[in-house]
Amino acid sequence: MIIDGNKTAAKLREDLKKKIIDLKSTYNSLPGLTVILVGNDHASKIYVKNKEKFSKEVGINSEVIRYPENIDESIILNKILELNKNKKISGILVQLPLPKHINKKKVIEAILPTKDVDGFHPLNVGHLSSGYDSRIPCTPLGCLLLLKKVEKNLTGKHAVIIGRSNLNGRPMAQLLLKENCTVTITHSKTKDLKGICNKADIIVAAAGKPKLVKGDWVKKNAIVIDVGINKTDSGIVGDVDFDEVSKVVHAITPVPGGVGPMTIACLLNNTVECFKRSNS
Repeated sequence: MIIDGNKTAAKLREDLKKKIIDLKSTYNSLPGLTVILVGNDHASKIYVKNKEKFSKEVGINSEVIRYPENIDESIILNKILELNKNKKISGILVQLPLPKHINKKKVIEAILPTKDVDGFHPLNVGHLSSGYDSRIPCTPLGCLLLLKKVEKNLTGKHAVIIGRSNLNGRPMAQLLLKENCTVTITHSKTKDLKGICNKADIIVAAAGKPKLVKGDWVKKNAIVIDVGINKTDSGIVGDVDFDEVSKVVHAITPVPGGVGPMTIACLLNNTVECFKRSNS
């Protein structure tokens, strides 16, 4: 089974479009998303362009503020403070990565937790870790929704996460713990990664290594979510060797067309949730 991220994301956007129509009739206003883009990173520019496109599609007021690579950090921080006070802005997102002279931690912490659509603010991270209501980072939320398309009840499943980043690995672990999975987080220092993966009912691969997970790493009936996006001479590939693994497992996401579209759809969903919370 190929888990179609494009199809699932389109359905989520369609549902959001209907919600936003209802919200507009109730509150006479629309959710607003502001994205701050610094520099000319090619992947970031494409990602932000897609955010603009799909925000418009569902009815979210979207704005992109672009700054040159050498922008002073204080200008970004002041702009965030200005957006925090703007009641028309439901969500604020600063596109990562940032240039080295800008303190990522400072920038993330400057965003109001209630407008933190990325779910990266320490308050939202802490709430997620504690099992409280919080904004969930978009990529792991998308991964969870794709898993649920295959298996609604994840209780008792052994989930192996490859990668321990704050962007995906750690929040993914918290989400799966909440689903009553037994969770193993692996990383570059893990011994016998292949052996650990062989025992997994669920594998979420986010290591940033092209085709790391091979066909003999997985067991029959496993579900594999590939978060990796790696540019190679033969094109874009994931962290999973799709040709090999897809012949063994029960279900797998492709790259592209798997997790990527869901990340943007979940960002839009988070923006709507922030709008609802601010108006409740």
